[in-house]
Parts: sequence; C-alpha cells; structure tokens
Amino acid sequence: MTSFGHDVYDDVIVGGGHNGLVAAAYLARAGRSVLVLERLGNTGGAAISTRPFVGVDARLSRYSYLVSLLPAKIVRDLGLNFAVRKRTVSSYTPVERDGRPGGLLVGGGESRTRESFARLTGSEREYESWRAFYGRTGRLAERVFPTLTEPLPTRAELRARIDDEAAWRMLFEEPLGRAVEEHFADDLVRGVVLTDALIGTFADAHDASLAQNRCFLYHVIGGGTGDWDVPVGGMGALTDALAAAARAAGAEIATGHEVLRIETDGRAPAEVTFRTATGEGRVVARTVLVNASPRALGELLGEADPAPPVEGAQLKVNMLLRRLPQLRDTSVDPREAFGGTFHIAEGYAELARAYAEAATGELPSVPPSEIYCHSLTDPSILGPELVEQGYQTLTLFGLHTPARLFEKDNQGAREVLLTGTLAQLDAHLAEPITDCLAFDADGRPCIEAKTPLDLERELRLPGGHIFHRDLSWPYAEDQGAAGRWGVGTPYANVLLCSAGAVRGGGVSGVPGHNAAMAVLGH
Repeated sequence: MTSFGHDVYDDVIVGGGHNGLVAAAYLARAGRSVLVLERLGNTGGAAISTRPFVGVDARLSRYSYLVSLLPAKIVRDLGLNFAVRKRTVSSYTPVERDGRPGGLLVGGGESRTRESFARLTGSEREYESWRAFYGRTGRLAERVFPTLTEPLPTRAELRARIDDEAAWRMLFEEPLGRAVEEHFADDLVRGVVLTDALIGTFADAHDASLAQNRCFLYHVIGGGTGDWDVPVGGMGALTDALAAAARAAGAEIATGHEVLRIETDGRAPAEVTFRTATGEGRVVARTVLVNASPRALGELLGEADPAPPVEGAQLKVNMLLRRLPQLRDTSVDPREAFGGTFHIAEGYAELARAYAEAATGELPSVPPSEIYCHSLTDPSILGPELVEQGYQTLTLFGLHTPARLFEKDNQGAREVLLTGTLAQLDAHLAEPITDCLAFDADGRPCIEAKTPLDLERELRLPGGHIFHRDLSWPYAEDQGAAGRWGVGTPYANVLLCSAGAVRGGGVSGVPGHNAAMAVLGH
C-alpha cells in the first residue's frame, strides 16, 4: 500500500486535472502539506497531450485544445514554463452562393476582413455591425475577465462594473438570438456569431434558460479580449508545467489512486478512502478539494441525490494529415483557412435545424462543426520528420450531438455522425479529406472520434459534459453555499475546485485558484 509523507495533510485534492494542479501549486507554495490523488496513471484530466496513433510521432491535444480563459496571473504566480501563440486568422467560413464557392474570412488585417464581408454580403453594413457588436463585447470582456480571480461579485456589483445597460440586457437578460438577429442580416454571419454560444452546450438561439448566453459570455471574455490561443507544445505542456510547479513547491502527487469516499461532518478532519491496484487505503485531511464534477462530489460524500444528471453535446475528432486539402474557394490559402476556426454547416438556419433534429432524437442531417489546425501555428507537436514532410493536424469539434443520441448504439451512431460530418467538410474541398489522411504503423488512417459517451467513459465527465454541467453566471446567484469564492459546498472543509464550480469551465485554472484562495482565507 502507498506510503505518504504525512499522517494528516492540510489539503487533499481529489483529481489531478489542471484545476486540481493549480490548487495544489498555490497551497504548497503557501507552505501547506498537500496530497493530490489521481485515478488515472497520469495527471492532466482532459487537458493532456497524447500520441493517439500507433507509431506516429504526433503529440496531440486529445480532448481540450485551445486556451482563452487561463489568466496570465496564474501563469505568473506559479512561474509556469508555458506559453501560447496567437492565430493570425480568427475564422474562415466556406459557403456556396449562386453556384460559386466563396467564404467569409475574419482576420489577416482589417482591410481583408472588410473586403471579405463586402464580397459575401454585397455591402459594408454587416462588417460595421460586426465591429460594433464585438466592440461592445470587447469592452465587457475587459471589465468581466479580471473578476474571475477575485471574490465572487453579486449580480448588482457585476452589472455596475460592466456599466453598459445595452450589453447587460443583450447577454444577461435576453436570449442571445434576439441580439444576433437585431445586429446581423446575413444568415452565414449570424451563424458564425452564434457558434460561440453552442460549444458543448445544447441549446437553441432563443432558449429561455439562457444557457447559450452563458456559453457565449465565457467564449468572448477570455484574457479580456476573447482571443482563443494555441498552447505551445500542446495542452499537455500546461498540465506538465503545473504538475512540475506543484511538486517543486512540495506537493505530493499520487497517480493510480481512485478516491472512493469522503467522510466528514464539516468540522473535524475528513477521512478520504482511495483504491489502488493493490487494495484500499485512507488518508486524513483538514481540507478536501474535489477536482471532479458536482455529481461525483455528491457520490463521494454519500448523498442520496448527488446532483441532477447532465448531458454533453459534442463530437471531438482528431486527425493527422499528410497534407492540407485544397479548397474549392481558390481565393483563400488553405493555411489561412485552417489556421483559424474553419466553420462547417454553421449558418444560422443550419444550426437551428440541427438543434431541432437532435431535440427530437435524430442525428443532425447536416452536422455542424468547426476545425482548426494546431500545427500551422505550433509545429512543435509533430516530430521533425513529419514537419519536414508537410504533415498537419486537424482538430474538429461538432455541435448539437447530445449524449442521448448515442445511448442505443454508441459505435454505430459515432460512425454515422463522423461520415456525415466529413461529408459536410468535403463539400467545400477540392479533394476528399480522407485522401489527405496519414496512416499509422498498422496501416490504419489517423483519425479518431469521441462522442459524449466516450468522454464519460474515459474521463468520467458526467454525461460527457465538457463543463461538468451548464456554465454559471460569473456572479453570486444568492448568498448560499458557494460562498465568497464560488467553490463552497454544504461542508465547510470540502471545496469544489473543478469546472463545475461557479466561474468554472474551459481550460482556465480559475476554480483551482479560487479554491486555493478560499482555503488560504483571502
């Protein structure tokens, strides 16, 4: 059985994903005794890099893949050896109109973007609306993003800080679809705007729950700019740096240790029971930080009704190509088109139809998705020979594919959906994407797809939900158990430091930072 350095720890962290590692590093640097218990044989959770294709020297960000919400403050505070790179193109969206292939390019300078809007829509109006709309969200981002690593504001405090009633109403009170339709007339432009509201979120543009608004909000506030950047070395470079920082500060990290139970009355030190390959063990902690879903937290505490079930709604596909495909739209270099976010079947009407079909239990007939190529911005994830030969990666993220669609036949539905999704991509290519795929050492094409059920099985994401549950507003809904930092539970000595915390979601480290601040009494 495992032998640890302390009989009683100041802090035991359940789960070695990136948020748990952030908390461990902060707490250990404060001089506390810290133990991280991780079920898998490696740290990182969904924020890892792996070589998924046999015998191929390509280290891909297998699950999470871009960085926006990670505050520079955390990188500085922990002295992380980690960097991101900007993408020169924000997005490219291909479309065929009047029998001619074309598209919308956002990026590469203001004049190119303005020209692209005018060529697509026939006037300057949509571009001016685009500038006004994102000018407003940009000003909001500058004011909201710094609050993520501060004590949780009240709704009124955040509203006053934003100091823009039109922006508040647009994002916090009315379904986002209303603002999209008021600002933009072109179906394709409307769809490009809406996609940020649907990442891992199964909702209609006019959903009364405003789940789409919360998703959109977190996608436009990152870094105070809304930029989505490429992690140099892949996502695993971040979690490797975090684990190194935690260990350097004195934290112990034990992989292959699955936590089974947390027993506490909220006052006395908690007893944490875990399982390894050789049997069960126990460790005592003054504070327990849980880097797992709210549902998993309830189960560990033995609650009869741990948390309402949740449902993920995405398809994640990783590909390795021998070369980038040529586009039917010859006015755009494929290196630009795939360097940003390449939107597929994401017009406004197409997104609405895909949602309606999935809501009735059918796979979308025209599956929407988006792609980007990590290796164009950061080739370091590929071995030197692959770089020399022109190999590239593609990461695809599909929308409106809730877990319920895969429950009867996960493998069959995955294959049907992948085929349909690639067909939508092929419609805009001058050659089929399958002709460009690399092959692994066993002669198999280098492509893998993950449904919500696959993510639930591999990572224990509840229902395959990449945010653990619907994203929260970044303010205090009430003065309840979430507490000053948004990480509290009904037990004073048990905190939630995962994506399911208030202001959690994405690769941010924010819940880990905030849980550490709560422990340290800040």
